Amino acid sequence: MTSPPAEQWSLTPDFPAAAVRTRLPRALLIIEMVLLLGVSLGKSAIWSITDLIEKLTRPDQPLNQQTTTMNTSQVPDRPWLDLIYQVLGFTLPVVPALLALYLLSITFIGVRRMIGFDLRRPGRDVVLALGIAAGIGIPGLGLYLGAKALGLNTTVAAANLTDQWWTVPVLIGLAAMNGVLEEVTMLGWWFIRARQIGMGWAWVIISSALIRGSYHLYQGFGGFVGNLIMGLIFGVIFLKCRRVMPLVITHTLINIVAFVGYTIVRPYVSWL
Repeated sequence: MTSPPAEQWSLTPDFPAAAVRTRLPRALLIIEMVLLLGVSLGKSAIWSITDLIEKLTRPDQPLNQQTTTMNTSQVPDRPWLDLIYQVLGFTLPVVPALLALYLLSITFIGVRRMIGFDLRRPGRDVVLALGIAAGIGIPGLGLYLGAKALGLNTTVAAANLTDQWWTVPVLIGLAAMNGVLEEVTMLGWWFIRARQIGMGWAWVIISSALIRGSYHLYQGFGGFVGNLIMGLIFGVIFLKCRRVMPLVITHTLINIVAFVGYTIVRPYVSWL
């Protein structure tokens, strides 16, 4: 079955806030999707899969006896330089999300309003985010512990910065970076472009969740499954509310609890 011609594509019924600026051929949209993923989360997925293969093929060291270290100090003996590295670490990765917004703006007017990446409803967004974070975060911890017990996941050391005055602010910055990058890219941008090339809504949600899960495979199979489920839930919520901001806040909150919480309780809780 052939795809409809480009001039028949319109997201206006799906995203009422959308105003079409110009229409790009399907081939160019596919190229854009491949290239943007190739410099952002798709690249991370490839590295993550390779990293998992390396972990699985280590002789005499099961997956659940290995540790995945995140958010580490680069030069712990020079805190001022380490701070520069950390700031770069949570600012530069946001660029692909900004690029995604720019590319969408080529074809649509008012993109940030169109996907709900704005501050028009701060109270409602925060309340919704708190509810989603509670509903996902607690079961997610149980899934992680279960996967680790079954030998399907590494031990995830979520934060390993040296103890400095800037440690907590940097961890919050890293949490926010992940929230913006992943949700703007894998919800706002991916949903619109995938819809434009003719993908049905079910496959839009599933493909986004699969990509999300794949770039967490470096943690093990538990990380994949947990983020796959989160991606499916986020996709359905985004499809219903057409706002990415509450999901950016949700992701940020979950990461803050993981990063900062790990730093605080690590000395006292052995099972982490």
